[in-house]
Amino acid sequence: MNDILINKTIISFQENFNSKPEKIVLSPGRINIIGEHIDYNDGYVLPAAIDKIICFAFNKNNSNTSRIIALDLDDEFEIDLTAEVQHDEKVWTNYIRGVIQQLKSSGFQFEGVNCVFSSNIPIGSGLSSSAALECGFLFGINELFSLNIKPIDIALLGQKAEHWVGIHCGIMDQFSSVMGKKNQVVKIDCRTLEYTYHEANFSDYSLILFDSNVKHSLMTSAYNERREQCEEGIAIVQGNFPEIKSFRECTEQIIIDLKDKMSHNVYRRSLFVVREINRVIQACEALDNGNIELLGELMFATHEGLSKNYEVSCDELDILVDLAKKEESVIGSRLMGGGFGGCTINLVKKGYEEEVKNKFAKLYFEAVGIELKIYDVKIGNGTSLYTK
Repeated sequence: MNDILINKTIISFQENFNSKPEKIVLSPGRINIIGEHIDYNDGYVLPAAIDKIICFAFNKNNSNTSRIIALDLDDEFEIDLTAEVQHDEKVWTNYIRGVIQQLKSSGFQFEGVNCVFSSNIPIGSGLSSSAALECGFLFGINELFSLNIKPIDIALLGQKAEHWVGIHCGIMDQFSSVMGKKNQVVKIDCRTLEYTYHEANFSDYSLILFDSNVKHSLMTSAYNERREQCEEGIAIVQGNFPEIKSFRECTEQIIIDLKDKMSHNVYRRSLFVVREINRVIQACEALDNGNIELLGELMFATHEGLSKNYEVSCDELDILVDLAKKEESVIGSRLMGGGFGGCTINLVKKGYEEEVKNKFAKLYFEAVGIELKIYDVKIGNGTSLYTK
């Protein structure tokens, strides 16, 4: 699949620029196994890069202007690197503009490039195509001009680029896109950026994403509201236990004991966060012990918490997870990402994949009248140079 994408990108580059690309970069999307809505709560997340990618072809053009072609969108733009970087109404260009802005404001010296990119990461499905775009473009500029930016700093610059666009994301998406390793998940400490790799031996299982094909408009306002409720929750905890700095130092019992001091919603949000931080720690232990069944149980528990206590699910996602609970060959399922639409991530026993896909597609359509999109994913490497 990726070979076709790479060849298509190279051919398009040659047709548009009458030369072969100097560098080819592959930048992946990501999944998050467990640890949702925890990155802004000083917790841990457990993402992985996947085998769905954006392929970039680059060369220097010895000018102060860069020309960028988005093959899938049949669109392109040029940017004068000597001018002040400004937002544009073409949203996709702002991710590239944001990268250029971050490089310039950090004092890096670089010149114009020609670039063609193409992707097989489904847009709007919660697989972080924007992080792959930012980090892949950054990686290419870094390689072309020998800027010596460390991988972790590529991730941080990518995050800043997304903030410049106007999306105040945590570090998880860019970090996992850059730092991912094949068949491994990475546990990231969102407070210190320390990280450890854990073997993801899913040899008896397949990772399948069921895309609900809905995106409810609540997302942005609800996301900001959840952040505020969590801030209120930890402030109440600190008012009673000054030594506690964040939810990760907090026990479930402390939240329960403070229930009467919190509003109903703040209590439920706080309880979810403390439990989810603990689930990430348990998930790492389960992976290290090869106990994939326990990992699946933790995924189901996460969804329950996201749906009932954090309230970021929706009917369509709940229906998909309820179907999974009734299916013996599905050992774990949960919504993945911000919520209110997007995908569920599922661990399905090998040999049952087609049966499960067909059944879910039929039952989901009967329940909500929407076509189910289905993506098979494998855990892959982070952003890298492609060499034949």
